[in-house]
Amino acid sequence: MRLNDLKPAPGAKHRRKRLGCGESSGLGKTCGKGHKGQKSRSGASIRPGFEGGQMPINRRLPKKGFSNAKFRTVYAIVNVESLEAKFDDGATIDEAALRGAGLVQGGAWDGVKILGSGDLTKKFTVQVDKVSASAREKIEKAGGSVQEG
Repeated sequence: MRLNDLKPAPGAKHRRKRLGCGESSGLGKTCGKGHKGQKSRSGASIRPGFEGGQMPINRRLPKKGFSNAKFRTVYAIVNVESLEAKFDDGATIDEAALRGAGLVQGGAWDGVKILGSGDLTKKFTVQVDKVSASAREKIEKAGGSVQEG
């Protein structure tokens, strides 16, 4: 295969609508905009939620209730199988080590939680914010220790 053999996938390219090219083209005269009205005018764009001056539905409906969602604690999730793959036997694992290994990315986390998916044969000392019961069992069964908090 060479650069001159490359082609876009079938159906990926569309021809441009050529507006105003005579009545027989199907897109002449009004160019697909119909007759009169706000949407037929040049530069016409109506913001989302605008209902022609009528009170919009998001303002008509009563606002009620409270959500604690913005105050929730969001943990970065790491499974024990990932620890097995990335760390050597006897390693001390904390958030800095997990970030260094690329298992925790971004800065929007309130902490790190270890979950118990996968098998573990290596011995680790784990110092993170949360550990699930199954992950704790697997780490301790392999001879490691867990420190939460």
